[in-house]
Amino acid sequence: MIGVAVVGYGYWGPNLVRNLWEMPGARLVCVCDLRKDRLDGVRSRYPAVEITDEFEEVLRDPRIDAVAIATPAHTHFKLTMQALLAGKHVLVEKPMASTSDEARRMVEEAARRRLVLAVDHTFVHTGAVRKMRELVENGLGDVYYYDSVRVNLGLFQHDVSVIWDLAVHDLSIMDYVLPERPVAVSATGMSHVAGEPANIAYLNLFFESKLIAHVHVNWLAPVKVRRTLIGGSSKMILYDDLEPSEKIKVYDRGITLNGCPQKNGEKVYQMLVGYRTGDMYAPHLDLAEALGIELRQFVGCIERNEVPVADGNAGLRVVRILEAATQSLAERGRVVELEQVRRIA
Repeated sequence: MIGVAVVGYGYWGPNLVRNLWEMPGARLVCVCDLRKDRLDGVRSRYPAVEITDEFEEVLRDPRIDAVAIATPAHTHFKLTMQALLAGKHVLVEKPMASTSDEARRMVEEAARRRLVLAVDHTFVHTGAVRKMRELVENGLGDVYYYDSVRVNLGLFQHDVSVIWDLAVHDLSIMDYVLPERPVAVSATGMSHVAGEPANIAYLNLFFESKLIAHVHVNWLAPVKVRRTLIGGSSKMILYDDLEPSEKIKVYDRGITLNGCPQKNGEKVYQMLVGYRTGDMYAPHLDLAEALGIELRQFVGCIERNEVPVADGNAGLRVVRILEAATQSLAERGRVVELEQVRRIA
């Protein structure tokens, strides 16, 4: 049995606790939070689970093999490094750190100590996103674009911009689904609340090929939208996360390009564009809770000394893009080249 502690019992912590409490192969030893009123809820619902407001107690406890950290983003680096130095495996909420330098140090420390470091990129464990990856690998053809809208009214964050709050989801999905990684990013946005980070932003990501990605995130939309389009040379995908049953729709639609030599015989071709309109189908999806799948994988990786799907390197790549996008936003959309992240073993 892998002994686990959950650190942070605010918005996401209760979901971690519920899944770990019910999970075979894991033993939820302790829940840690600075606010004792939150811990009262743990005591009433899970009386067998110990509670503490001292993180040092978690680090000293030999029964705890791993910690799941669900605290504010600015605390991730400090808490994760303390846990790694104490010999604990770590699952940390997204984004994993506030800077790429912090993220890199976390990955290096985990590698040095041969500990599992996983990042809570929950969406990559959903049946819909796993199906998208399968379709991109087999059936979509050459991928032309990734176009996403993730908007709603609130919830405003005071310590991070809308990019770090919402775009992080799409960047983690792209990192998992797309066949290549971006080489540059441009971002524009605006804050409409004095003294607060940007609440609306548009990101463009550029690749070595003709693939292009666009992400629109917004805290000021009148409706909640979670919709993504992925276009390929053979088929196209519509992913609507708010759709209750058919989250993925695959369209056999697109264009065909035919070269036609001009009459004068010159070696110049006029491209004729044809349109292909075929069927649409909604593939069957695994509807198991993504967080449960993620936590089972995390525990399994500890047992078998394996690398999780969303490991520290994946988290580092996402933080690098977030950091570059923030720089671009501050400079009104200047294209920022992305340092290619070397995988840290």
